[in-house]
Order: sequence, then structure tokens, then C-alpha cells
Amino acid sequence: MTMAEFLPFFFMAVMGLALLAYVVLDGYDLGVGLLLPRASDPQKDTMIASIGPFWDANETWLVLGVGVLLVAFPKAHGLVLQALYLPVALMLIGLILRGVAFDFRAKAPAPYKPFWNRAFFAGSLLAALAQGWMLGSYITGFERSVLGWVFSFGIALTLPAAYVMLGAGWLIMKTDGELRDHAVAWARAAWWPMALALAAISVATPLVSPAVWDKWFGLPEVFMLLPVPLMCALALFAIHWVVRRPSVIEAGYGWLVFANTVLVFVLAFFGLAYSLFPDVVVGQMTVWEAAAATESLWFTFIGVALTLPVIIAYTLFMYKVFWGKARALSY
Repeated sequence: MTMAEFLPFFFMAVMGLALLAYVVLDGYDLGVGLLLPRASDPQKDTMIASIGPFWDANETWLVLGVGVLLVAFPKAHGLVLQALYLPVALMLIGLILRGVAFDFRAKAPAPYKPFWNRAFFAGSLLAALAQGWMLGSYITGFERSVLGWVFSFGIALTLPAAYVMLGAGWLIMKTDGELRDHAVAWARAAWWPMALALAAISVATPLVSPAVWDKWFGLPEVFMLLPVPLMCALALFAIHWVVRRPSVIEAGYGWLVFANTVLVFVLAFFGLAYSLFPDVVVGQMTVWEAAAATESLWFTFIGVALTLPVIIAYTLFMYKVFWGKARALSY
């Protein structure tokens, strides 16, 4: 493999890693935001405190992923953002609203605090729905048809349900007492919508994309790829089993809910990556067709090789420092 072939593949892998990290890490704090209206006022403070040290840094991965798309795949960047201009704008509005509400709710006078709590929830919901719509549109190659719109709408509803499960799993790990019990109940309530939606999307994806059908249901691929849906089903079963057994959570195994939800996300990501590769824009442009000049990629490669390990190390260090049970905010 020449460098002209390797570098686009490398940057595609980096972009995929960044987006996967963002969906998992920012996904749980979006899920906590979506669960906020279900909690009492003291519990809301603890929920916000559980994501406080992490949520801003989690969005670094989104910046990295979009930055790689812009620098390494400029042709695809223009095409993707042109097709997704409105949902991208709505996602950014949601993320900005979350950031403003996060700071203001902690310091606003008591009469205004409910308003900022609702704003945090609204920003989380708007961002999650927009991300789901963007993913659905991307999978269909930005197809402007009834089937494409319905599929994108289905993904837009699926992603918030999965984020809620991530958020509930996070709270099971990070909290104690009544709030943790509520988080377990929220996880039980979110399991069926998430599982059914994931199953429906998994069935629908090959139907809206002939290329995906060929990759998954040809021979011998169907047998080689069978472990992916089986592992996903086992992870979903493990989540259901744990949240139905309070004694398991009391024994300190509540982290299994979050871990298995992350596993579902990872399996779904790799299944999607396999389905779409080597296209960077489905049905329109491959990784190598969209890539910048090799000389430009070399220059960018040096920067990424220096910064990516720092981002990973900082993320791991941050989670190590702030790990442990969350307590209510205090100033």
C-alpha cells in the first residue's frame, strides 16, 4: 500500500474513532439531560454534577472528527455540510443552549432555575434528534425520497432512546440511594424502545441501501458477520437482566448497564463502518476520491500524530481524577 492509499485510510479511521468517542462520551451526558425532567430538584443538581467535569471535554471529539473531515476530505466536507446544513445548525443551537443552561442554572436565582433546567433538556433533545437525522440521511446517501425521509426520521427517534439508556447507565454508576433507584427504573423503561428501534433500523438499513444488503447477506459474509448481531443481542439481554435484579446492582455490578450499552454502540459503529466502507459519502465518493493531496495529508498527519495521543491521554486522566460517586453541586 502506497502512502497515497494509506493516508486517506488513516484519516478515515481517525475520523471514525473521534465520532465514535463523541457519540459514546457526549451521548451519556445528552442522556442525562434528557432524563432531567424526571428528577426532583436536589436530584437534578446531582445529575448535573455527575457530568460536570466531563461534558465540555467530551465535545472535543466532535471538533476533532469534523476537523479531520474538513482538512483530510475537503470535497466530502462541502458535500456533507451542504446536504445537512439545517440539522447541523439545529445541533449547534442545541449544544449552545445546553452550554448556556449548564452555567446559568447553577447560579440563577431560585425562581429562574426551572427555566434553565428546561432549557438544558430542550438543548439535549434538539441535539440528539438532529444527530439522529444526520446519521439517517448519511446512511441513505442524502436520498430525497419518502423512504429516505422515513428512515432518517426513524434514526432521529432511535438515537435519543439509546442516549437515555447511556445516561441511565451512567447515573447507575455515579450515584447512590434514591437517585440510583430512579436511574434503574429509567433504564428499564428505556430498554424496550431502544431494543425495538435498533432492531427495526437494523432490518431497514439493508432495505434502503442495496450495497449494505450485498455486504451483509452475501456468502460467505453472512456467516462471518453473524457474531456481530449475536453479540449485540447478548449485550441487550445483559442490560435487561441487570436492571431487573436490584441485588446485582447493590452488589456493585451496576456498571454492567453502561458497559453493555457502550458495547452496543461500538458494535453498531463497526457494523455501519463495514457496511459503508470505502465510501465517505455513500454511493457518491470513496475515501480516496474525497481525500486532499498527499502532500497536504502528510502535513496534517504530523499534527494528528502529535495531538491525538494528547487528547486520549487527557481524556483518560480526566476520568481517572474525577471518577467516583457524584454529589450535589456546591459553590
